[in-house]
Amino acid sequence: MARRVSIFVTCIVDQLFPQVGLAMAGVLERLGYEVEFRQDQTCCCQPAFNSGYHVEARAVAAHFIRVFRDAEFIVVPSGSCTSMITHHFFDIFSGEEALHEEAGYLAPRVWEFSRFLTEVANVEDVGARFDGVVTYHDSCHALRELHIKEGPRRLLRKVNGLELREMSIAEECCGFGGTFSVKFPEVSGGMARTKIESITATGASTVVSIDSSCLMQLQGALAKAGSPIRTMHLAEILASR
Repeated sequence: MARRVSIFVTCIVDQLFPQVGLAMAGVLERLGYEVEFRQDQTCCCQPAFNSGYHVEARAVAAHFIRVFRDAEFIVVPSGSCTSMITHHFFDIFSGEEALHEEAGYLAPRVWEFSRFLTEVANVEDVGARFDGVVTYHDSCHALRELHIKEGPRRLLRKVNGLELREMSIAEECCGFGGTFSVKFPEVSGGMARTKIESITATGASTVVSIDSSCLMQLQGALAKAGSPIRTMHLAEILASR
């Protein structure tokens, strides 16, 4: 019997990049998993939490727990959202014993997409083909809170036709940071421009990451600079045939 995976697509994927959620589901199904999408899912609560609206964030986080409390696996196409759920739900529910306990029960079942592939499905070659040169951007939460670095690169190196070229500042922030980019637009824009210079220097035609929020920031900066370089989520690359 195929194991069931619940996908949490995140706000940005749901509203702006639905193709990423579909690609993730396609890869998981190709690997033999039964994929479900729970219609009541909303947000991980990170925007409210990071903006200081902790009461509102707590309500959203509690809803997440109610929706997914019986899921065997919850797979997420975002290091940022995964980190919020697995690390910071404990902060949100620090004074509520029952929900704090549920957060602890839920956390080990929440997986960022690339880590699920390499550590649960135990695969690196998913049968993908993508002809082109790509470079990889390490998103902040995935790298610094989840310590995800080599997994996405191993997956990319197994894609037929793909050449991975490292940029000089792969680990530097893209400047998005959610509300940071709104509160500090000049700083955010400067960080993005520095990142774009490093991406361009690789000669890659595509920049890949595991967070659509970072890719949205980079695509905006690339478009503003008149660059033909495109952005793609790792799931889209792995879904290519």
